[in-house]
Amino acid sequence: MTTTDRTLDAADLTRDAAPGAPRVFLALSGEPTRASRVIDLAAGQEISFGRSRSATVSVDHDKVSRLHARIWRAHDEVWIEDLGSRNGTRVNGARVTAPRALSAGDELAIGPVTAILGRTSPLALTVRLADAGAIEDRLAAELDRATRYRRSVALLMVRVPDDDGAEQVARTARRMDLVGDYGGDDLAVVAPELDRAEAVREGERLIAAIPGARVGIAIGPSDGTSVARLIAHARAALAGEVAPAATGGPLIVDPAMVRLYQTLERLADSAMTVLILGETGVGKEVIAEAIHARSARRAGPFIRLNCAAIPEALFESELFGHERGAFTGADRRKTGFVEAAAGGTLLLDEVGELPAPAQAKLLRVLEQKAVTRVGGTEEIAVDVRLLAATNVDLEAEARAGRFREDLYFRIAQFTLVIPPLRDRRDEIVPLAERFLAELGRARGQAPPTLSDEARLALTAYDWPGNVRELRNAMERAAVLAGGGPITAAELSERAVDAGRRRGLPLAGGVKGQLADVERTAIVAALEAEGGNQSGAARRLGLSRRGLIYKLEKYGLKAPPPSAGQRRPPGGGL
Repeated sequence: MTTTDRTLDAADLTRDAAPGAPRVFLALSGEPTRASRVIDLAAGQEISFGRSRSATVSVDHDKVSRLHARIWRAHDEVWIEDLGSRNGTRVNGARVTAPRALSAGDELAIGPVTAILGRTSPLALTVRLADAGAIEDRLAAELDRATRYRRSVALLMVRVPDDDGAEQVARTARRMDLVGDYGGDDLAVVAPELDRAEAVREGERLIAAIPGARVGIAIGPSDGTSVARLIAHARAALAGEVAPAATGGPLIVDPAMVRLYQTLERLADSAMTVLILGETGVGKEVIAEAIHARSARRAGPFIRLNCAAIPEALFESELFGHERGAFTGADRRKTGFVEAAAGGTLLLDEVGELPAPAQAKLLRVLEQKAVTRVGGTEEIAVDVRLLAATNVDLEAEARAGRFREDLYFRIAQFTLVIPPLRDRRDEIVPLAERFLAELGRARGQAPPTLSDEARLALTAYDWPGNVRELRNAMERAAVLAGGGPITAAELSERAVDAGRRRGLPLAGGVKGQLADVERTAIVAALEAEGGNQSGAARRLGLSRRGLIYKLEKYGLKAPPPSAGQRRPPGGGL
C-alpha cells in the first residue's frame, strides 16, 4: 500500500491545533501490506482509494477496483462516494449507492481496508488508559531490556481519588511511559529509564498535583526480575508496607522447611551451582531468591530465565547473546542473559527444557567461565553463579539420554528438594492468611478472615498446584466473600469435598451434618465403583433413579468410569 498523505501517531492528533479546533482523521487497519495507522483529514482535502498508483491510498488487492472510492471533507462535514467499484463500498455494513455524509465513529469497508472516522478536539480529548494485560506485556518487555543492558525501569502504582485524577496522571506522563488501569482506583505507570531517585521525584510531583493521590514505587530489576514480583513490590509500597515482608518473603513453619533453610544458609555464600527440585507452584523461585539474597553476590543482579518460554530457535541468542548480522533480523548486538547476570546470579527455571545445542554451550560456559555470542568469535569472561530449577526428575532424564549427563552433574553440585504443600500442612493456613493480608493492603481494606470451617477445608485439601494454587484460591475467595469472613462456601468444591472426605465438622447444624454424611457416603460409593452409578446405587441400597436425584440435590457430578470398568447393559455409567 502506498499513500501521499501524512500519517500521524495518535498523540499527534491534537498537536499544532488551534485551541478548540476540531481534528478529523481516518484510522485505517486491515491493509494487506501495512500496519494500522492514522491519516489526518484537513478541511477541503480529498482521499481516494484504489489499486491505481494515482490513488491517495493505493491498495493492491483483487477486491479493490482501480479507482474504488473517495472521501472528502467540506468544512466540518465528511462525505464518501463509491466510484463504481465492482465489489462496492460499505458504511456500517450498508452498501454506498450515492454520496453520503459520515459521522464520527462510522466504520467504512473498502476491500480488505477498514477505516473508522474519528473527530476530536484538544480541549475535549478523553485520555485512553491501557488495560492490565497491556501494562504487564510492556513491563515484561522493559524488564527484559533493563536486565540485559543494566538499565532501570520504574513501576509507579498510583491510587487516585476520581477519574479526573486518572486523566491528569495520563496527561502528564512522558510520551515513552505507558499508563493503565490496574483495578479499582489504582493506575500503573511503566516508566522506562527512571532510576529510584527520579521515580521518587516523579511520585512526589504527582502527589503534589493531585490532591488525595498516593504512589508506590518499584524499580526493576533491583526490586524484582519478574512482572509479578515487581507489581507486588509496588503495591506493597503503595500500602506503606516494607517490601520484603509484603512480596512473599519466606514463611517457615514446617520442620522440613526449617531444615531446608538451614541448609540454604550454609551453601548461600559458596560458588556451587544448586539444582532446586519441586512440583509446579511450590516456590522454587522464592528459594533461589533467598540463596541470592544471602550470598556475597546480593548486590549484583538476580536474573530469572524461564527455559520453557523461549522458542528453541531463539534459545542460544537469548542465553548467550548475538552479534549484529549473526542471522536475519539481527540488526544490532544483543546481550544474552548469562552476560547480563555477570556479578550476580542466573536462575534457569524449567532447566529440563534446555535444547541440546544450548546444553553443550552452557556446559562450556560453566567450565570456562566465558561466553561467546552467536555470530561472534570473541570470548567474554563472565563471573556468574548458576542456579537451576525444574519439576521433572532430571537425573532420570539424563539416564534416558534426554538431558546431557555431564551437564546434569555440573549443575547438580548441590540439590535442594522443596516438599509439596500437602506435606507441610502446618503452613497452609499461615500462607493463606498472608495472601489475604496482602490483598487487604493492596485494596486499602482490612483483610478478610478465615472461618473455622474454611481453615479445616484448606488444611484437608492436597493443593496439587501448591502455593500458587493457594494464592489464586484466596484471591477468588476474597472477591466472593465481599469483605465478610471467608467460609467453606467461598472455597472451591474440591477443597470442600476434601474436608468432607476426611470427616471434618462443617457448619449447618444437625440437618447440615446429616446432609454432609450422606453426601460423603455418595462420593465414597462412586469412587469405590469407579464412577459406575448403578454399582454405587447398589452399594448404598438405593435405586439408580434415587441416586441420580441425590446427585442433583447435592450438586454432585459422577466421575468418568475408571479404565477397565465394565459398563452395565443398557448404557448405565
